[in-house]
Amino acid sequence: MEPVPARRWQKVLYERQPFPDNYVDQRFLEELRKNVHARQYRYWAVVFQSGAVVQQLCSVCVFVLTWWYMDAGMLSPQGLFGAALVSSLLGYVLFDAVDGGAGRWESGRTRWDDLKSTLVFAAFTYGFSPVLKTLTESISTDTIYAMSALMLLGHLIFFDYGANAAIVSSTLSLNMAIFASVCLASRLPRALHAFVMVTFAMQIFALWPMLQKKLKARTPQCYVGVTVLFALAALAGLATISSVGAVLFASLLLTISCLCPYCLIRLQLLKDNIHGPWDEAEIKEDLSRFLM
Repeated sequence: MEPVPARRWQKVLYERQPFPDNYVDQRFLEELRKNVHARQYRYWAVVFQSGAVVQQLCSVCVFVLTWWYMDAGMLSPQGLFGAALVSSLLGYVLFDAVDGGAGRWESGRTRWDDLKSTLVFAAFTYGFSPVLKTLTESISTDTIYAMSALMLLGHLIFFDYGANAAIVSSTLSLNMAIFASVCLASRLPRALHAFVMVTFAMQIFALWPMLQKKLKARTPQCYVGVTVLFALAALAGLATISSVGAVLFASLLLTISCLCPYCLIRLQLLKDNIHGPWDEAEIKEDLSRFLM
């Protein structure tokens, strides 16, 4: 039986007490709290947020399909360049129309600055396209395909989906995607094919995500519609090559957008984080003034 102490125990360190160092009284568990910082998720809100993952998977799928069509001779570089140019102009107009030009005004960039950047990029890419075409001649095709697959996988892993995590790196993600495009472009028939392929990669991996984020922030309904249409277009293109691949890719998209959010909601019910007086102290006061 626990001895009855002569004086009441206090949770202090600056006063000597007639109790062992590890002594606690019955009030110790009264401060127990469960799931203090747990977030409550709603299913459709999580489905909406998963659209960023779906769109990026579809972007990779469309890029690989485009390369396959060009390699098979089913798509000319002139046709792809024309379609990409028209879609870029439409996206450029839509990018400013969504927020009424507020983002452009805050950044301080003019349309003339955008035009100069586009012309410089196109000129350098076209000038170096013969080099890109012969850059990997000494490397086997199987190695090129393996490196491209790994780079595209890394692009998906490090892409900024909106999560505040240490693994997120937009620069690394974009560089890996461009590296994969250069590797695949080097296996196309002509230098013009390589130029158009790298240009298309910059559009779909750099410019397209910027438009997605603005649509998601400004017009959520339009963002959902664009996501669904983009996914259907990717599935339709994949079905022309492999019906089995289209079914598997559709299953992957449905799993990410519907099943994974449901599992997250269900697992949240099983969360049981406990908090109490045993937690480490947290200093929430701003101590930056002591560093001056």
